[in-house]
Amino acid sequence: MTLFKKLIAEFIGTLLLVLFGCGSAVAISSVSAFTDGGKFVFIAMAFGLGLMLLAYAFGDVSGTHVNPAVSLGMLIAGRMKVAEFFAYILAQFAGGIAGGALLLVFFGKETGLGTNGYGAASALNSSLLQALLIECILTFAFVLLILFVTDKPERSSIAGLIIGLSLVLIHIVGLPFTGTSVNPARSLGPAIFAGGTALSQVWVFLVAPLAGGALAALAYKLLKGKADKTAGSDK
Repeated sequence: MTLFKKLIAEFIGTLLLVLFGCGSAVAISSVSAFTDGGKFVFIAMAFGLGLMLLAYAFGDVSGTHVNPAVSLGMLIAGRMKVAEFFAYILAQFAGGIAGGALLLVFFGKETGLGTNGYGAASALNSSLLQALLIECILTFAFVLLILFVTDKPERSSIAGLIIGLSLVLIHIVGLPFTGTSVNPARSLGPAIFAGGTALSQVWVFLVAPLAGGALAALAYKLLKGKADKTAGSDK
């Protein structure tokens, strides 16, 4: 597969994840019949199911990273080249911004566009430290799972399902704290068009997920190395 086709897949995939995930968050939040807990579950399902479908659609093309934190994890784990990594994240951020632009057209700036935030911008009024920690930890768990579930070809048929369901769980945990990012491209696109608090706080949702992705890759290399040594000793 050529790099150009991979980048197109990453651009489209990230655009659709932002459009359908954040769009669902905006749409569901406007429905008064749902409790906050019910809204969180439906938003989590929208992101998780969206990613699962994208994984099966574009997995054979680009691997469906659609997330700079995932690509960083792949780079550190030795499963991407540096030039490819930078090309991927440019395509992902471009897709996230394009998705944010479509959200603006569809829903209007006053809806918040499904942006992330802490303090008064979060359901739990979480602190800056809480936001940094929850985003880093959740991204760590998410990227670590992706690295393990995609490291054997025989798992390819179920990888998209597992990854999608894990994103559902991660969103349920993180939504009250920050709206759940675990994806810098997903956060930057809507924040650019929402402006205000969302844009001033977006650095948290760039830094923390990237840190979590990097730590996940280091943990993967450590655990994978030990597992390989143990397997070798059993032969």
